[in-house]
Amino acid sequence: MIHQTSAVTAARRSRGGRISSLDLLRGVAILGTFGTNVFLFAHPGGPAGFFQDFVGTATGFAEHVEIGLRVLSNGKFLALLTILFGVGLELQYQSARRRGVSWPGRYPLRAGILFLEGVAHYLLIFEGDVLMAYGLTSLLVAYLVGRSERVTRTVVMVVGGAYATLILAVTAMMVSRPDVSDEPIPVGPAATASWPAQFSVRLNEFLMLRAEIILIVPSAVVLFLLGSRLRRAGVFDDTARGGRLRARLLVLGFAVGLPLNVLTGFSGPDWLLVDRYLLPPLVALGLLALVTHLTLRMRDRPGAVRSGLIAVGRTALSCYVLQNLLAGILCYGWGFGLAERFADARPWWIVGLWGFVGLVNVAFAVAWLRHFDRGPLELLMHRLYAPRRTGTTR
Repeated sequence: MIHQTSAVTAARRSRGGRISSLDLLRGVAILGTFGTNVFLFAHPGGPAGFFQDFVGTATGFAEHVEIGLRVLSNGKFLALLTILFGVGLELQYQSARRRGVSWPGRYPLRAGILFLEGVAHYLLIFEGDVLMAYGLTSLLVAYLVGRSERVTRTVVMVVGGAYATLILAVTAMMVSRPDVSDEPIPVGPAATASWPAQFSVRLNEFLMLRAEIILIVPSAVVLFLLGSRLRRAGVFDDTARGGRLRARLLVLGFAVGLPLNVLTGFSGPDWLLVDRYLLPPLVALGLLALVTHLTLRMRDRPGAVRSGLIAVGRTALSCYVLQNLLAGILCYGWGFGLAERFADARPWWIVGLWGFVGLVNVAFAVAWLRHFDRGPLELLMHRLYAPRRTGTTR
């Protein structure tokens, strides 16, 4: 009995007492999120050019393949990452309770640091930053995570219901509107030819380029709280209750969410909001259940693939920024300009780009963790957030 219990514990936890399924899930979510962002980097006109072309209609085989690839990743791994952020918030709340520390205590400082890191990431690297939205959301949810089940359930139902209604209403308007025949002015390689020019555009068009936060934050509030409650419900535990919960999430994610998401993904740009924000969280819940179930069944020592994903998960913040920085250097005109050079090879070369950047991320994470217990940005956040120690001991 003791041997069986220790085996279960070993399967659930990685070095340092961390829940290994969480680290593995974060690694999957980080690399999967880049599977969405890579299409923005790989367009010759950068993100602006991508979204302009996105409203067009696919005509050739390669374009249909690209849509299929985007359907595989669009929104699903970002939703998974968002749910996991809520799980992490719950773990910090429970840790504070065990230590007898008031909550949220200094957590708003942590949320503020994350927001500022997001601002820097947005201005210096990538228009599609999600850290700013996470910083704002975590500040809000920190005051909700310790409330009663009734309060959190009410917040989820009200915010989630209003959000879904808004998305469906806007989608209905887009579907029913007449087609617009005016051709937009093309966005070409000049948009990414200069890093200072990109920085200037991001700074001057801050409100417009960050408008997505309006869509991300309400959804993230729901998914943060959902992640918190799933942790309490035992979704990561190797128990009968956890198994039943994971089975329900598998059905919800892959029997309900995935077919609907594939349908909307191939239904044209009018369904963008449903395709990116409404259905992917269902698929993300299925992914969470699947990876967790497989992790609990794997009692042996992690192989190279699983170890690499776990390493990325333990350095998630650093790897998220690193993969976007690498993609910018490789794709943009001020870097190697691969997006323009391989414009005629879409989407085939994009798969190779995703694989290459992912391997670099894994190699970096594995090498870094041989010397440190956190990623570089995680260490920076920890040093800024951790309370200053005095000479007095408790």
